[in-house]
Amino acid sequence: MLASARQQFLSEYATVRAREGRGADEAAWYHELPYRDLSGALAHQWTIRARSWRYLERRILPDFARRHGVPLHILDLGAGNCWMSWRLATLGHAPVALDIFTDSRDGLRASRHYTAHMPFPVVEAEFDAIPLPDGFADLVVFNASFHYASNYERTLAEVRRVLRPQGAVIVMDTPVYKTSEEGRRMVEERKRRYQERFGFPSDAQQSVEFLDRKTLTELARQFQIRWTIHRPWYGWQWHARPAVAWLRRRRPPSRFWILVGEVLG
Repeated sequence: MLASARQQFLSEYATVRAREGRGADEAAWYHELPYRDLSGALAHQWTIRARSWRYLERRILPDFARRHGVPLHILDLGAGNCWMSWRLATLGHAPVALDIFTDSRDGLRASRHYTAHMPFPVVEAEFDAIPLPDGFADLVVFNASFHYASNYERTLAEVRRVLRPQGAVIVMDTPVYKTSEEGRRMVEERKRRYQERFGFPSDAQQSVEFLDRKTLTELARQFQIRWTIHRPWYGWQWHARPAVAWLRRRRPPSRFWILVGEVLG
């Protein structure tokens, strides 16, 4: 990413996150994530994150631990305030938190709230230039972050480099649509909403912002990975979203699958 675009993205991202009420001064707020948002500002979003995390913890990680042993070396890409890295460390794994956002409340520097209890390394870097050696990780996890990539092919090429044989990339809480047209409609709606609320469309980074079925198929073929789709239960209200959208003649809503892409060969 060009330096000017990166700086604009980080500035706008910080503005959005602060106005949404993310972060806190007390360590207790971070220690409760993702199960509780003590501020109440984004309780619904954290409910979704918690259900995704529980599914990962109980249904996916144990299988890889049986295959590779514990600790699993896990790269947490787009780590944000590092809550997932902390949770992984408490399970006995060896996470590395990576992000370009280093804010002290909502970025990598928020890791200070965890390190006294369970230290783990933090790395300031982009998805496409990971400063770690080849074959470093058993798992690479994008936690609500894969859609920030500006080029999925470039990002996955770097992920393949840092993965060990029989490793896997896990994509969580990234919007998935049946078609790219549905995704593009979502992006335009989001830009208009941001322009109205914050005064800018927040598109300096030119992120892709969504996945679709065709893209998943093409990425699987290009990078020799096999996607397994996991569908956590997010509640009846979430489950009913497609029907509600159809009745109101709106675009189909996104799916929040957990995608596990295992390296073949």
